[in-house]
Amino acid sequence: MTEQHASSNSQLSAPGVAVIRNINWGGLSTLYVKEVRRFFKVQLQTIWAPAMSQLLLLVVFTTALGARGEVSVGGVSVPFGTFVAPGLIVMGMLNNAFANASFSLLVGKIQGTIVDYLMPPLSTGELLAALCGGAVTRAFCVGGAVWLAMLAFLGTAMIPQHLLAVLWFGFFGSLMLAFLGVLTSIWGEKFDHAAAITNFVIAPLTLLSGTFYSVDRLAPAFQTVSHFNPFFYVISGFRYGFLGVSDGYASIWTAGTVVLAINVVLGIACYFLLRSGWKIKN
Repeated sequence: MTEQHASSNSQLSAPGVAVIRNINWGGLSTLYVKEVRRFFKVQLQTIWAPAMSQLLLLVVFTTALGARGEVSVGGVSVPFGTFVAPGLIVMGMLNNAFANASFSLLVGKIQGTIVDYLMPPLSTGELLAALCGGAVTRAFCVGGAVWLAMLAFLGTAMIPQHLLAVLWFGFFGSLMLAFLGVLTSIWGEKFDHAAAITNFVIAPLTLLSGTFYSVDRLAPAFQTVSHFNPFFYVISGFRYGFLGVSDGYASIWTAGTVVLAINVVLGIACYFLLRSGWKIKN
């Protein structure tokens, strides 16, 4: 009896040592559902309003250029509306992925509820997966709403030719901005910090990535600068999924590899910063 009691005690975990040996699916799914429900409660603001904004941008630009407006992409001339619509879809996805991911931890730090994220038995990877999963889900909800609006406005031109490319660049582009949002929420101490990243980093990179123009028409020096913009690869690859041609000198394989590599780097940075507790546990 004594030997059995000693054996059972030796199998117990020491104080402070996690007893969940594998992935805590229950905790991970609970936090993910919480993140999704949070933006669904105000879906008019978080999903349908961005869709309306992107559709209005399309209407304004196509009306301004008229029916004769065309853009050359990879040597193929396409109507301006058909050219700009995929960029507007993925631009809405990127902006909303960042907005969702940059909110959770930041509002917890400001309101003093950050302990709700730190106390549950979730590993760093599970916490990061739930936060980014909620952001990517919101991005695809917005992207789907924008796509339906564009489909009603432009018709069959909005039917993807390469669905895998649309899903690849839509997913990894949204994940890239989700990682950036998590980094911003770790670093930021007030909402002004997140707004600064949105206004001075994300907005310029998005607008200068070829959303409203073809990079092929730029001077060689500006084409080179555009290829240092990670948003260019996301938008170019996403547009390829609809048009079947890519913008700029980067091939679709190069664009996909660059976006994947950026996600790996940002994911590792998010993981180690969350694990260290920098500006969160202090």
